[in-house]
Amino acid sequence: MEMTRGVKAREVAAGEPEAREEEARETEAREGKAREVLVIGGNRYFGKRLIARLLAAGDRVTVLNRGSSAPPPGALHLIADRDDEDALNSALGSRAFDVVVDQVCYTPRQAVIARRVFAGRTGRYVLTSTVEVYEYEDSVAFVRERDVDPLGVQVDLELPWHDPEFLDSHYGEGKRQAEAVFAAEPAFPHVAVRVAHVLGGADDFTGRLEHYASRIRAGEPITVPTVNRPATYIHVEEIADFLFWTVGQDFTGPVNAASHGTLTTRELCEAVAAHVPAGRAVFHEVEVGEVSPLSFRRFYGMDNTRATRLGFTFGNARRWLRRAADETLGKVN
Repeated sequence: MEMTRGVKAREVAAGEPEAREEEARETEAREGKAREVLVIGGNRYFGKRLIARLLAAGDRVTVLNRGSSAPPPGALHLIADRDDEDALNSALGSRAFDVVVDQVCYTPRQAVIARRVFAGRTGRYVLTSTVEVYEYEDSVAFVRERDVDPLGVQVDLELPWHDPEFLDSHYGEGKRQAEAVFAAEPAFPHVAVRVAHVLGGADDFTGRLEHYASRIRAGEPITVPTVNRPATYIHVEEIADFLFWTVGQDFTGPVNAASHGTLTTRELCEAVAAHVPAGRAVFHEVEVGEVSPLSFRRFYGMDNTRATRLGFTFGNARRWLRRAADETLGKVN
């Protein structure tokens, strides 16, 4: 059941068993055995894996979304449209959280609302950002967090952020400006996790590896730039691990989350071709125009030194690539 804009938000509460569970969770929290964590979004892919890790750790998890899907058992569910400030405040009531993990903040407008609503409500705010904040970079070296300083990003709230087509074509810009809103007037300690391109899992909804597979099956060429740059990636389980780890840390500011090493389109296609009998990737190079997903004219692979020094251990993309393809396309016997 989805709540539309302007309709008063409500908490999902459904009877005595849930009430007893809620009371038990409150007792556990008072005894200091659980953190209060709010996840905004998190209905699919690495978001749902993060929620599973938090619950397994004994954290008290609240999931807030528009009601499109229920959270897993053990999590409290709040329904609100995050773009509706009144509805968001109504759903939250007097609740406060140790950490908020925002999986679905795509625009500076959403960031402005979140900054107001969660001021005084949380001790830490984790924004899931993206490698696409570096989309205008083109470097021979891996990009570091300082290469896109949120304090140097101009925010324009008047752009048509409500238009899905505009938002889709300005995904990186929306994330850049959202980061800038939190950095310009910090209302709470916050971190922006700049997530590399994510691969793996049977529930990969992006269709990017399937795009390659369908082309290889049909013997059709895969369109790539004439100069096709490699990129940095992270496995779906690894980014869930990283976000879970970040919840328990106290560092702030932007942080790159990427496995070690880079992958090229050719390497991706080789892993995909293993799922197609006698499959072989054929590439069509173009100077301009639309190209296949996960092929890039610019190099903006992310440097993960900061996260590594803070204590997180990343895997190597080349070592898990075949497994990721197996998970998404079906294991080859």
